[in-house]
Amino acid sequence: MAAGISREVAAMTKTGTTKVWKTASSEETIAVGRELAALLKPPQMILLRGGMGAGKTTLMKGMAEALGAAEAEEVTSPTFTLVHEYEGEQEGAKVRLFHLDVYRLEQERQLETLGWEELRAADSLVLVEWGDKFPVLAQQADGEIEIEPLEGDGRKVTLRMKAEAKSS
Repeated sequence: MAAGISREVAAMTKTGTTKVWKTASSEETIAVGRELAALLKPPQMILLRGGMGAGKTTLMKGMAEALGAAEAEEVTSPTFTLVHEYEGEQEGAKVRLFHLDVYRLEQERQLETLGWEELRAADSLVLVEWGDKFPVLAQQADGEIEIEPLEGDGRKVTLRMKAEAKSS
């Protein structure tokens, strides 16, 4: 656990759970990604929200690393490839981590071509950048992670899980 990361008390309501972290550096944002990897449990689909350069891929670096799926420097943005797949392990079970970027897609039918529904297998964590563009993804998501830039390299990372979604 990184010393500079601040955590706000998790809020639990009828609509779900919210957890908030504040970081001061990229390294701390990667550390939050590691924590998130432990909280999320397959099968889940999570929307990644944040503007260009907000730190979505930086957060994914920590998640992939925590699952033993990739080294942080191997994780890159899927902006042009649309999807990156990483295979790792969580609590002794195989986990497939999918990182999608649907920014360049213009119509919901393009999601079908991408095969996003097939990605939602029992052993999968699916994280979708710009997924809020498409109502079908927003409706079926188990939650969202919002990343907001703070001063310097700092970030505010907010995890919001729907009440019916399972996370630790």
